[in-house]
Amino acid sequence: MFKFILLLSCNNTFEGKEEFHFTNLIIYWKCIRIPVNNLELRELVDMKKALMIASVLFIAVVSTACINNMAVQELNNKAAEYMQKGDYESAMNRLQASLDLDSTMYETYYNLGVAAINANKYEKAIEALEGGIKIKPDYADFYYSLGLAQTSLADEIIENSEKELSEGEKNAEIVNTEPKKELSDEDKAKVADLKKQAAENLTKYLEMNPNGEDKQTVEELIKEINSYSEESSAKVEE
Repeated sequence: MFKFILLLSCNNTFEGKEEFHFTNLIIYWKCIRIPVNNLELRELVDMKKALMIASVLFIAVVSTACINNMAVQELNNKAAEYMQKGDYESAMNRLQASLDLDSTMYETYYNLGVAAINANKYEKAIEALEGGIKIKPDYADFYYSLGLAQTSLADEIIENSEKELSEGEKNAEIVNTEPKKELSDEDKAKVADLKKQAAENLTKYLEMNPNGEDKQTVEELIKEINSYSEESSAKVEE
């Protein structure tokens, strides 16, 4: 018996990326050119069947990869259409479905983060953008969008707390009790941490993109964030 190695290696590429790779398929071929009896004929038939099955499996895997690529592209295109229409929720759904099929495309993470920011889903935006940074940490726009999502989430926490304080004051007047007057310690810590991270990410964005047209705007945003942090620290010291 001689070992015959059928190489079914495939390095198909899609936009410069390796999509799949097959290991070698090993089968055994008896060293007789012409079958001389029924047993040998059966062995030859079985061998041909093995080759046919291997070919079918190979084609099936390749086809699945191609179908996935087409589906990802279609989902991303549809998400772009929804983004243009301002339907950010639908765009997010399509982009998440795209990531479920292919979680290696940093562009999808970025687009999902941007869509989530526009939909005021800041925690989702942070999750998506941080996921994209793990894949492509040298993409500057990740840090700008992440900083924006973090400071927006901090502002949302402050705004929601102020609404609760306002409602608390009204209720206190009704029941004659002392109203709550400031953020909880937990909210204070979360806001401070988000603001700090936002300033760091925006600063990193400027370091990676020092000549950007939005440099002044980003610098003003960082200054505003740092100003809030300084005021908060001063209140704590008092």
